[in-house]
Amino acid sequence: MIKKLQRKFIIITMSSLFLVMLLIVLSINGINLYQMYQNIDGTMDILSENKGQFPMFDKKDIPKGDEPRYGFHINPETPFKTRYFVATISEKGVVQDTDTGHIRAISSTDAQTYAKSALKKNRKSGFIGIYRYQLVKQSSGSMIIFIDCREQLDNAKALLLISLGVAIATLLLVFLLVSIFSKKAIKPIIESTEKQKQFITDAGHEIKTPIAIISANADVLELTGGKNEWITSIRNQTTRLDKLVKNMLMLSKMEEGNIKLVFSPFDISKTFMDIAGPFEIMAETQNKNFLLNIQPGLKINGDESSIGQLISTLADNAIKYSKEEGTIKISLTPYKKGVKLEVYNTTEPIDPANLDKLFDRFYRSDSSRSRETGGYGIGLSIAKSIVEAHHGKITVKSDDGNSIRFTIVL
Repeated sequence: MIKKLQRKFIIITMSSLFLVMLLIVLSINGINLYQMYQNIDGTMDILSENKGQFPMFDKKDIPKGDEPRYGFHINPETPFKTRYFVATISEKGVVQDTDTGHIRAISSTDAQTYAKSALKKNRKSGFIGIYRYQLVKQSSGSMIIFIDCREQLDNAKALLLISLGVAIATLLLVFLLVSIFSKKAIKPIIESTEKQKQFITDAGHEIKTPIAIISANADVLELTGGKNEWITSIRNQTTRLDKLVKNMLMLSKMEEGNIKLVFSPFDISKTFMDIAGPFEIMAETQNKNFLLNIQPGLKINGDESSIGQLISTLADNAIKYSKEEGTIKISLTPYKKGVKLEVYNTTEPIDPANLDKLFDRFYRSDSSRSRETGGYGIGLSIAKSIVEAHHGKITVKSDDGNSIRFTIVL
């Protein structure tokens, strides 16, 4: 139990941290890329407006304090640190001239090759390798400007790798720290939970003895004084209390994992029919419509005994809480690689907001109704534990507020 809670705590903590770190890494690299493109495209705009050349200006011509935070602003060093080349294109789409005087890695022949590749892409701008290009229309033909983005791309990759490395190292460090200190962090919760379960177990065993004594005394009274309504009431209440104690102990053991379920392949359709079938007679005696839809031959790998208890609990619950002359529908059908069990019944008006509470121990949507039917609000908790022990899923919903449907996928 401790390991299970610790594992859950670690998973929740690490998942939250992973999402935060992912958001931080994406934000940092996204802003960096945006700034990189702003600088490159800003340089492109300066060159395109000046026919492939940087304008001549003095330092005093640059406005101070007017530079955008994530934008581009030309400065005296821009012409010297920018590596670029230009290709002039005729109206017929033929490369007429190239200017490679501002870059050493590209020859005139290379410039023509890059220009032809850019023309084939038929796009106004884009990347060819490490070079970003822009097609600029002119009065006669066009001009393609290529800027060497090697340094910017390398810096972007380096930042991405560094941020990923820091994020991964942070996750590993936090995982190590959480693994070490998580047990101490959840220790109060574990102690409280263990005390509650221990109380249930101890109380259950202690209650068994007085129940047995009361039952034996009732037998003696019946032998000496004969049957009467008081003795019958004592028997009914001791039987009910005994069943409650057994269910409480069973639920506690299931949550602690002390009950070892024996998994093996079995015909759930046959088990379903054997257990749910007799409830049809019970429904008829109460003037209720009982409909079974069981597809034969369905098999699953599970504990047949506990699945039988699950079916019995849900069928009994449907009959107990269905309104007079109501309808109960129970179906078993194949679902993906397993089976789907649905239990539907009409009922008194129910608040859909409280449906999830039905699986809470001792919760009863109508306590007076539960007393009449002999329920004490623990059967559905056991049903949920059985489903979870089989790695299944149980859900409940009400389509109209006057009916309820339990769906189990195993």
